[in-house]
Amino acid sequence: MKDKLSLSSITSSVQFKFTVTLFALIAALLVMLNTYPTVVSRDLVFASKKVSLENQAGVMSSALSTLDELSAETVREVIALLDLRYLTRVIVTDESAMILYDSSRLDPGTGRYALFSEISRSLVNNEVVCYSVYDGRAFMTRQSMPIVRGGVTIGAVYLYEYDSQQADLITTIQTNLRSVSTLLGTAALILILIFSRTLTQRITALVKATKTVSEGDYDHRIDIRGKDELSELGEEFNNLTQRLKDTEELRRRFVSDASHELKTPLASIRLLSDSIVNAENMDEATMREFMADIGNEAERLQHTTEKLLSLTKMDSRVDFPREKLEMQHVVESTLRLLSPLAREHRIRIETELSDFCYIHGYEDLVYRIIFNLVENGIKYNIPPGLVRIILRRDENDVILIVEDSGMGIPETDVPHIFSRFYRVDKARSRDAGGSGLGLSIVRDAVVLHGGTITVEKREEQGTRFCVRFPAYSDKEAEI
Repeated sequence: MKDKLSLSSITSSVQFKFTVTLFALIAALLVMLNTYPTVVSRDLVFASKKVSLENQAGVMSSALSTLDELSAETVREVIALLDLRYLTRVIVTDESAMILYDSSRLDPGTGRYALFSEISRSLVNNEVVCYSVYDGRAFMTRQSMPIVRGGVTIGAVYLYEYDSQQADLITTIQTNLRSVSTLLGTAALILILIFSRTLTQRITALVKATKTVSEGDYDHRIDIRGKDELSELGEEFNNLTQRLKDTEELRRRFVSDASHELKTPLASIRLLSDSIVNAENMDEATMREFMADIGNEAERLQHTTEKLLSLTKMDSRVDFPREKLEMQHVVESTLRLLSPLAREHRIRIETELSDFCYIHGYEDLVYRIIFNLVENGIKYNIPPGLVRIILRRDENDVILIVEDSGMGIPETDVPHIFSRFYRVDKARSRDAGGSGLGLSIVRDAVVLHGGTITVEKREEQGTRFCVRFPAYSDKEAEI
């Protein structure tokens, strides 16, 4: 079973497929290298033989056609004048296929009838016939031509050539090509194996690294070499692994902070309820105080849960219904709800709201953005303090600025204020009822609207948040 699995894994590997494919292509090229030159050389020899024998047969036919009488003696006299030393056999017949001349020394056919189909076709059909055959050892060429005098066929010339020299030359070419092909094929196979091994080693390393990371080792990295596509893939893998590591750290921190935030009010509720249950003679005022504390902790727990649910919805990219929103109206509605809180903390609210500031958004999320920013400006201010809200539009954006006159945010904390459960002043934030989720909700809601948010320290004192929303357009609404 292991052998089968091992063989299956080998044949299905990228290296095996890559090697087989390349070697098949090279093998096809080598086969073509061995066959094409041979075929072309053979065809060239065939053409050369045909022309050569046809010319010689034409010369003999023309010479013999001038004779008054076609006989064995007159034919020998004419042939004696011709150079036929390169021909293996020469036969001349009369009109009845009787052999008048035969150059064969082993079995001359003079006085007999020539039973060659080529001669018959030349005598009967007045055809010029040529055949050439190559059997790997020699070229065997037959040429037959009629002897015509006054438009009448009076005989035929038959030439036969057995040429082993040309065949030896082609055989030598084939042998050399086979030797070269063998060397090239061996070298190509070695190079293919080396190249495919080098290539697939990097792919295998990437696969192993992926498995390692999938098992939770986010510190694993790939050693990047070169500047090719695989190097770019390895670099992207390392970047992705780093992002996974950062995400996992944020997730663990989020779970830890969320557990802590939920555990604290639950522990307070349990402690207060146990105190009520275990107290035998608790007076009514103390009872009311404990119940009020339980209600406050329950409300705090509810607010934290609602904020976590909001973040979850935004993380899951829920498709919030969007419409054309007039930002001035949303800001004014939100400030009416926060006015009592501002009076309670002795904070003055000033506004500079421009008209025609429209965005394509979800009103509830925009309300939360404004509410959280203004609420923070009120709660973390120094009474008597100031919160100023500025709304205006430039060419492509609607700009919302919320600034306060509070103590501001330390520069070391600015990069982290949008992280979940992060508090600048933990003791003060907890006293103010903060959970460290408000600015995270603001940032995610702004991003969902395609906007940006920045924070900076005011020159006088306090903090300024600047939110940019893409201005409303009819094309965006259609999308």
